[in-house]
Amino acid sequence: MLLAVGLGNPGSAYANNRHNIGFMVVEAMAKRWNFGPWRARFQGQTADGDIDALKVMALKPGTFMNLSGQAVGEASRFFKIAPEHVFVFYDELELAPGRIKVKRGGGNAGHNGLKSIDAHIGVDYWRIRIGIGHPGDKNRVTSHVLSDFAKDDAAWRDPLIDAIAAAMPLLLGGDENKFMTKVALLIKPPAPRDSAKDQT
Repeated sequence: MLLAVGLGNPGSAYANNRHNIGFMVVEAMAKRWNFGPWRARFQGQTADGDIDALKVMALKPGTFMNLSGQAVGEASRFFKIAPEHVFVFYDELELAPGRIKVKRGGGNAGHNGLKSIDAHIGVDYWRIRIGIGHPGDKNRVTSHVLSDFAKDDAAWRDPLIDAIAAAMPLLLGGDENKFMTKVALLIKPPAPRDSAKDQT
């Protein structure tokens, strides 16, 4: 069993917040790979399914961001899931919008959701950082992450989320480099047509 965790805050008021992009990713993954219905479990919402013969449980903690580790820890202990089989998707201020980075282990860079997970299962889990950009002023960080995506953001956000969901077998199989390559290829816009050649 592998555990795919999306970080965010529960409730409709937060649904389109930048801080909730982790929820958006695991929801897209569950939909694309035909997971079972979401249900209340482990202090959150879970959905189960198979991705290329790998058994996966998606988890959206319902504890609010700062206590995400409670839900992750409970699910991990119940199924005896080792940290290296846990994949956490979350927003990253220090990455430009639309960029992603993948790493197993490491620090939390002040992200409260990760701090909580570190406290409950240790640090040896996979971190998938999804760039939402920095507002440019540290005093505006909280309002930035807790505000909704702008309408224009959908142009990069939705294709990126779809690409991550499509490339999920590579990530869950442990090949983060091929995963990153496939995501980049899937979101790369088609080359513009050469109108001069079209007329010949």
